[in-house]
Amino acid sequence: MNAQTLSGKTVAFLVATEGIEQVELTDPWQAVRDAGATPVLLSTESGEVQAFHHLDQADTFPVDAVVDDVSVEEYDALVLPGGVANPDLLRTHEPAVAFVRDFVGSGKPVAAICHAIWMLVEAGVVSGRELTSWPSLQTDVRNAGATWVDREVVVDGNLVTSRKPDDLPAFTRELTTLVAATS
Repeated sequence: MNAQTLSGKTVAFLVATEGIEQVELTDPWQAVRDAGATPVLLSTESGEVQAFHHLDQADTFPVDAVVDDVSVEEYDALVLPGGVANPDLLRTHEPAVAFVRDFVGSGKPVAAICHAIWMLVEAGVVSGRELTSWPSLQTDVRNAGATWVDREVVVDGNLVTSRKPDDLPAFTRELTTLVAATS
């Protein structure tokens, strides 16, 4: 993919203040940046967010905007990185849940990996869809009315989902392809 494929596009990355699986933030971030888009880090509070390498603290990242203060119209796509604590905290913040619900409803691309699928479940936007996630979430996905499958990446309409960090190459490929296909 050349560096201008996503030129002029802005991609939101929505995370809680801590518990983000670092590679699930940084790999897609770099992929959209390399494709020419502008990534923007959204969180529930201003300041910095704390990422992790599984259970070990990793780097911190500066927040660009608070989710309560932005609108779906400002972005061309949404990425939801995983980590167990990140989406678990994020799904208790109603403005974040509403943002995800509205984003999916807009028809714009939404990509969620690993435990971030919890945000799609919480937003009530998975019924009738096919998704993948970290395997321990399959009951949650099914209870929300979706079909869970064990594949490295699933694209269903405007949703891109993947299971784990090992799936990041397929996840970022499908994310950038879907964003490039939207006007």
